[in-house]
Amino acid sequence: MEFSIRSGSPEKQRSACVVLGIFEPRKLSLPAEVVDHAARGHLSDLLRRGDMEGKAGTTLLLHNVPGILADRVLLVGLGKEKEFREKEFRAAISTAVKTLNETGGFDGTLYLTELTIKKRDVAWRVRQATMVALEALYRFDRLKSKKEDVRRPLRKLTFCVERRNELAAAEDGLLQGQAIAAGSGLMKDLANLPSNICTPGYLAEQARELADEHSLGIEVLERDAMEALGMHTLLSVAKGSHEPPKFIVLKHSGGKADDKPIVLVGKGVTFDTGGISLKPAPEMDEMKFDMSGAASVLGTMKAVAAMKLSLNVVAVVPATENMPGGGATKPGDVVTSMSGQTVEILNTDAEGRLILCDALTYVERFDPACVIDVATLTGACVIALGHVATGLLANTDSLARELLDAGQEAYDRAWQLPLWEDYQELLNSNFADMANIGGRASGTITASCFLSRFTKKYNWAHLDIAGTAYRSGKEKGSTGRPVPLLAHFLMARAASRP
Repeated sequence: MEFSIRSGSPEKQRSACVVLGIFEPRKLSLPAEVVDHAARGHLSDLLRRGDMEGKAGTTLLLHNVPGILADRVLLVGLGKEKEFREKEFRAAISTAVKTLNETGGFDGTLYLTELTIKKRDVAWRVRQATMVALEALYRFDRLKSKKEDVRRPLRKLTFCVERRNELAAAEDGLLQGQAIAAGSGLMKDLANLPSNICTPGYLAEQARELADEHSLGIEVLERDAMEALGMHTLLSVAKGSHEPPKFIVLKHSGGKADDKPIVLVGKGVTFDTGGISLKPAPEMDEMKFDMSGAASVLGTMKAVAAMKLSLNVVAVVPATENMPGGGATKPGDVVTSMSGQTVEILNTDAEGRLILCDALTYVERFDPACVIDVATLTGACVIALGHVATGLLANTDSLARELLDAGQEAYDRAWQLPLWEDYQELLNSNFADMANIGGRASGTITASCFLSRFTKKYNWAHLDIAGTAYRSGKEKGSTGRPVPLLAHFLMARAASRP
């Protein structure tokens, strides 16, 4: 897809289609008024006749509109003007792009990016429009023998801004949006692959390709190295699988040599059967998405590298399968983590925290500015927050606030849950320093309490993406979240550097 930014009057645009917004009830947006004037009231006549009300999600494609140079005009319903906010803007862009892709025209010129959204500037509007457009056009069909080809697919989008002095900010927003969308696309491609292809070894190969493409530093630890480091909780998860585990470390060195890095840790369970604590059969195929945390941090690294952010960022991915088998870890087994703390494994399906805790100990060597781990960790988070918000817990309120603000800016939102000391006692064990589960109550919190015991030496936050990383049902597939949240967090950190 080719993108461009332009400032100019809509009736003068030579394009296959000019896209204009209509508010409810039958109210022309400012660019639509300009076209209506050039067309001698053609649009307002159509609205008066009831051809369109302006309801959100509706469209009306017009041909041969008098007085303009474009081949077509696409009217997109925006809903009520006083209720037009971030969600409605994103929905309008998505509707417009999907419709344009079906019209048979190769290009479209969108005036929706001129619309006013409270507290959102032109860079935000263009960045979001770019991300939403590429999301709308994303398809994962690489494994299909017969692909559903669009007859004349959309190849070029032009976003229009009202004033020429906005062009530079809009260009910045476009480049950021393309980088973040590329990162989300990588996450979706990895997560959508079946586990017979996307193994721990495949993740390591993709990380190496990413490193080669963007000149990143990379190291991949094999089982022997993990054994030598004492990563026995991670390896306890891998014991039932024939696929060897991998421990991937990827580095972007965009800051000064002595700047402390921001570390991202992504859960990389490429398939989770639950181990001996076997999951029920329905929807078990979705457990290929249990490496979404890993995919998200790799996608974020792609976005960071594409934007050339002036930060040092390290991505760490502990990758393994969780399978039953003769050598698999059993409920009641006790293992020693890299930190030296012992863990009684009461449920082998609570495996994500077991691979993460060793990774969280490993990253101490980087003397990090902060650490953020990302994981499809608990079904309890889906019950608590559904599929709208990512769960957020942190040992530092200022870091939590940064992530919450980044989520709002990205429209990839999170919600903070408490990490109070009162919950820690639920992890008590008679036979080890701690159990790996704390019972049914407050499952997301107790999982985070477990992780917090390995993060005493740095500022840390945990993102539980079990409800937001992928969709089920007819639209089954990865969402690309929380790459936008993480990218905006890192953009803000880079912008705040002295």
